[in-house]
Amino acid sequence: MNETVVTLVGNAATGVEFRETATGGMARFRFAVTARRWDREQQLWTDGHTSFYTVWAWRTLAANLAGSVSVGEPLLVHGRLKVREEERDGQRRTFVDIEAVAVGHDLTRGTAAFRRVLRGDPTLTARPGRRDAAVVAGEAAGSPAQAATGMMMRQEPLPELASAP
Repeated sequence: MNETVVTLVGNAATGVEFRETATGGMARFRFAVTARRWDREQQLWTDGHTSFYTVWAWRTLAANLAGSVSVGEPLLVHGRLKVREEERDGQRRTFVDIEAVAVGHDLTRGTAAFRRVLRGDPTLTARPGRRDAAVVAGEAAGSPAQAATGMMMRQEPLPELASAP
């Protein structure tokens, strides 16, 4: 089967909706991609048309998205393009979805701190405002490893940077 794989650069237009399913976690959010063009006459960048996509993610990627992405953040989304048509209220509508394989922050527009996760500690993928609630839930369940999404960070020391001569 042929698939169309795309990489998009844009911004999270909505918050990530996360749900547990029988086969693992599922997440979705809307993603906005706006073309930018240099206007030679005015000597400035102008925005073109904005396209919106629904990004879908599954399992570990879904859980990590829920704990890492907020509205308005610049992202890169890589995945399979899916176009579907539906009839709603007597009108044909076209929807464009991306089944994500990888999602990351756009580091040309800011910095990020990466945390590797392993199964077991949900506090590491919890949003900053929800981290305390996840810790409390984990303690109530007996250990942080038994709560929510079950992700744990591997503590690794940072390698020493070699001094440049």
